[in-house]
Amino acid sequence: MIFFGLLFQSKLALQLAYDSQLSIQDLLDSILSRLRQRRKLTLLLAAWLCLGTPAHANFVDTPSLLCTPETVIVDIANDAKDSSIKNNSTQHTMFHRNSAEVTTSPLMPSSIIEDTDDIDSFDDSDELEDKSEEQYPNSTVNIASLPPATVLQPKLSEPSLYALLDAEFAADRGNIERALTLYKQQSFKEDATAVFERALSLSLRHDNVGDSLQFAKMWQDQNPDHVPAWFYVAHLALKAHDYTLAGESLNRILRYDPRTDLSDILIGIYPTTDKDQRELLEALQPINSEQNASLSVLKAGLLYQFNEPEIAIVHINRALLGQPDYVPFITLKADILRKIEPAETVINYVSQARLRNPDSKSLYLYEIRYLLDLKQSQEAWQLLLDAHQRFNDDAEITLLAALVSLDIEEYRSADQLLNMLAKTPTYLDQAYYYLGISAERQQRFEQAKSYLNSVMQEDLVLAARKKVVDFELLDGNIDAAIKILDKLREQFAVFAPETYVLQANILWQHDKADEALQLLTRVSRKYPNNQTIVFARVQLLDDRNDYIVKRTLLNHLQALDPSNLSYQLSYAQLLLSNDQNSEQGLELAQAIIQVRFDDPRYDNELHLQALNVLASSALANENYGQVISYLQTPYDVLPTLRSGVLLLRAYQGLGESDKVNALLEDLQQRFSFGQHNVNDRVQLY
Repeated sequence: MIFFGLLFQSKLALQLAYDSQLSIQDLLDSILSRLRQRRKLTLLLAAWLCLGTPAHANFVDTPSLLCTPETVIVDIANDAKDSSIKNNSTQHTMFHRNSAEVTTSPLMPSSIIEDTDDIDSFDDSDELEDKSEEQYPNSTVNIASLPPATVLQPKLSEPSLYALLDAEFAADRGNIERALTLYKQQSFKEDATAVFERALSLSLRHDNVGDSLQFAKMWQDQNPDHVPAWFYVAHLALKAHDYTLAGESLNRILRYDPRTDLSDILIGIYPTTDKDQRELLEALQPINSEQNASLSVLKAGLLYQFNEPEIAIVHINRALLGQPDYVPFITLKADILRKIEPAETVINYVSQARLRNPDSKSLYLYEIRYLLDLKQSQEAWQLLLDAHQRFNDDAEITLLAALVSLDIEEYRSADQLLNMLAKTPTYLDQAYYYLGISAERQQRFEQAKSYLNSVMQEDLVLAARKKVVDFELLDGNIDAAIKILDKLREQFAVFAPETYVLQANILWQHDKADEALQLLTRVSRKYPNNQTIVFARVQLLDDRNDYIVKRTLLNHLQALDPSNLSYQLSYAQLLLSNDQNSEQGLELAQAIIQVRFDDPRYDNELHLQALNVLASSALANENYGQVISYLQTPYDVLPTLRSGVLLLRAYQGLGESDKVNALLEDLQQRFSFGQHNVNDRVQLY
């Protein structure tokens, strides 16, 4: 917790007419021992210290967020009874046992003396008097006889020390609302810059962006010459998507200093939506950014986003004039060049920049990935080997070089690099996984199983064990495959649902559908809301014989995940299998094929399955032209057996024998099925 002190620049003088043997320090020690027993009077000690000698004033001379207040000299002896030294809002009264005089200080709140029991007990205690009389038997302390004392009374226009202490205590105890209220209130007083910054830091952590912006803007309006506030307002305006205000603030900053670094303002504010990006670009366009690299880069990035590379290149070139070797600027220019220049020009630009910055790993990786995008794997591999030589201790480059080696079937290089990577504990499991892949591609299956069984990294272990299961199934070792899944469940309970589904799939593939369904039914009681298990069970149920159970389970799944297209498609198929004209089923399938390819929910396989469902319904209604409309183009692009069979039956219905013969020949070649087998398969659809 931050404690706020009060800086006193003036000399404090409290001249007390004590006997030569009477010491203020001794008196303070006595009061301190008494105050330790009364928490409500703790701040009384702070007031006493503030009224002490210069030696005691130094005690509170600690760094503070407040500027030094003016000092007002008050003659306590003569003016103690005068109301001019009293603060009606917050006062603390200090009593002396043998005197009716009172000294008031606005530094202390009245709430501290509200408990009269504590004051009475303090007054009635003989402990201090006894100690004083014992040490100074001939001394009588009478405040009325003391010389004038110096009392600090800060101007009301400056922040209140007590309010700031109250705010900080509230923040420390989790009462953020009170802390923010007090801090914001005090920040609008004079010389309260540091209080404003503390208030804003709390607001940023606990308020929404709009509230923080409103507070910062109000404070800036009251303090228009405070330059840091311009930066705060600009940043918050960008975060709050108030691009008009952001543009005004950035323009003001650049008029003050055209070359100022705006990187801190721009961190984390790049808009994610097209609308916000356009509004930001419109706000930035009128601002002169020729001398400011940060703003030029922001404009270039937005223009690149909106496919205006010719204008974007102008802005990025301005930024590069001042920082020609700054890697983020170089890579942004390369991105822009990729839209307006041939690949050879882009590669040459990045290559030249890489040669100027030989220690830049980012430029190596940029060029390598661009070469891979261009399908120039050999060139990328050679550059990766160069990078590996330069950054021989960099595991990321070693792994990437190994993966490219696998892709171009340079297995010797891949194995060598992966064995080097295995010496790094962090990359051990990845090295084992890809060594297993390398062995598999070289048809060394036992070695592949050994490597893949050694993988224990959670995000790789399931994929590794699936491959081992596949190896066992290739050899017909069903029991061995199931044992692998049992062991995986024991080692990683988190993958238990997936392993049960895999086991059910193995049973189903080997004509043990009843055992598979029993397994999933039993396991679903243990994991009633596990969607993977429930959906796998649904797919094993028959659309007609198990209609009620299947519909109930699908309704349950859709309640758990209403946006899941797989559940919707399965439900549509269930409805249409029992009623080929089900309006709800047709609407669900139609909605799935309407999902655009750039939609995050789009799935090519689901799209084709939905087309098959709609085509099946059209075929049942003898609408053969509609079947062909649904499936001919998808079959030409990505042929599947089910689509081909539905098309075949549609052409048969239309009596187009030439189309039937051509499609039948294509099915036989693609899927190795004879006429009899195809007809058998047709019955399944």
